[in-house]
Amino acid sequence: MARYRGPKSKKSRAFGESIYGFDKAFEKRKYAPGQHGQARKKKQRSDYAVQLMEKQKAKYTYGVLERQFRRTFEAATRRHGVTGEELMKLLESRLDNVVYRLGLGSGRRQARQIVNHKHITVNGVVNNCPSTMIRPGDVIAVRGKSMSIDFIQGNAASKEAKKSAWLQWNPDKMEGIFLAYPERDQIPEKINEQLIVELYSK
Repeated sequence: MARYRGPKSKKSRAFGESIYGFDKAFEKRKYAPGQHGQARKKKQRSDYAVQLMEKQKAKYTYGVLERQFRRTFEAATRRHGVTGEELMKLLESRLDNVVYRLGLGSGRRQARQIVNHKHITVNGVVNNCPSTMIRPGDVIAVRGKSMSIDFIQGNAASKEAKKSAWLQWNPDKMEGIFLAYPERDQIPEKINEQLIVELYSK
């Protein structure tokens, strides 16, 4: 499946924040990548450049490539509500992101791999498609024979795993319920979705 396979720290440095979670390499070098990254003078960016950067940040944060991101945006425009907020809700409802929010993956990359390797079921059916859109009421669970995998158990039991308010987690059954689409203030990602809407509205 198509996904970004390049260096994470380099992208975090380009955006000026650790978009993939804590990154030791980023903490050491919080400046733009490249030979002249530290000495490069900061130029005033155009409105287009700022909007484009915000869209790229959202894409890399959620692990979505351009065509799929555009389709998600178009789906958001067809929904009732503020387009930018609807876009964020749809990105949050992707199966790989829900698995990450349930604490089964240490990051979205690992959560995507867990889904790809058929460790997850949706409403009792094995699902290995990370881009599946989860709807309120759907039950996301760890597949029976996958419950004994050490790193999945470790992630689920980790104190660092923060369960989200729009998800209900049952540690005994190793399953969660997608209660509702999250409100924008419940989504912790530092993304200005209005800039993305302005970019696609040109």
